[in-house]
Amino acid sequence: MNNTSDPLPPLAASAHVAHVKHALARLPGSMVNVDASRMAIVFYCIGSLDLLGVLETETSQVDRTSWRMWIWEQYVAGRYGTGFRPGPFMSTSVHSDQNGPHIIMTYTALLSLAMLRDDFSRLNRPGVLKFVNSCQNRDGSFSSMPNGGGDSDLRNLYCAFCICSLLGDWSSIDVERATTFVGSCRTYEGGYGQLPSCEAQGGTTYLAIAALRLAPPGPRPRLTAAEQARSEHWLVHNQDASGGFRGRTGKAPDACYCFWGGAALQILGAQDKLNAHAFTQFIAACQFPFGGIGRAPGQPPDPYHTYLSLAAVAMYAPRLEPGARRYGQWEFAPFDPLLNASGDTVRWARSHIPARRF
Repeated sequence: MNNTSDPLPPLAASAHVAHVKHALARLPGSMVNVDASRMAIVFYCIGSLDLLGVLETETSQVDRTSWRMWIWEQYVAGRYGTGFRPGPFMSTSVHSDQNGPHIIMTYTALLSLAMLRDDFSRLNRPGVLKFVNSCQNRDGSFSSMPNGGGDSDLRNLYCAFCICSLLGDWSSIDVERATTFVGSCRTYEGGYGQLPSCEAQGGTTYLAIAALRLAPPGPRPRLTAAEQARSEHWLVHNQDASGGFRGRTGKAPDACYCFWGGAALQILGAQDKLNAHAFTQFIAACQFPFGGIGRAPGQPPDPYHTYLSLAAVAMYAPRLEPGARRYGQWEFAPFDPLLNASGDTVRWARSHIPARRF
């Protein structure tokens, strides 16, 4: 591990702000492959501004209003309920199944609106719950779209659990079948694969552990002490000598896995087992000279790695020595690792998204 006495490079906050603001205005041609996930890109960009504490100071009211309007334009209704689609490129027919909501994009849209301090007066809560219900499969897993449409893996299950948690209503899904499915994705190493019998990965391990922690109490513990210890062991040993985290055993470290691995350890209460100084040094080295953060030192940046890297540091900056934080400006407001957003945004979401009770 890197020596904790080594100084931290400064956080290039202004350059990162410029990077995500540019992506909000126009994605470069090199990112055409992510156009089908436009709602998620909006989440990463607005989320980066939120984490840096500049969403209101570095953007105009006009911009924030236009972003809210664009997100609500993706809110669609149909026979399977209501939710958010990935973007406007879908079918123009409101009755087309291809124009229907997507569970991951619904999760990112709700949090993006919370970052923008929307009042959620347009949200049809029963319709969202109906949509989430339509995505659950017989084995307890969730598909990205209703009635088994799209992918079916732990990403969708985690997003379904987040949506139910934000709404404060778990009645539309079978939680026990879902948590049993999560358990079936656990591997002998202690990590979790995307599906049963798949190799353990850092991202899906986070999704599994966060989902189990979000779930309401059941008849049995969601994680036994032995299962938790095995997961902690696997996660800790995926921190590379550089301070970064590997996504899979034997792979090179990647900045996004600093979030997935670091957040999973945070949820498990094992954050002390991570070398926070080396962790932050690795992310600092992934900063691109002209703004944004890439997956590894010297790699080009993108909104995905920028947001997850900032979120990773937000969790672990309090564990740095005060002098190191001040020198490099590596200081952030509290972060919620379960829902993957700043503490203030999660508080806003939890107070405005649930059905109002009179």
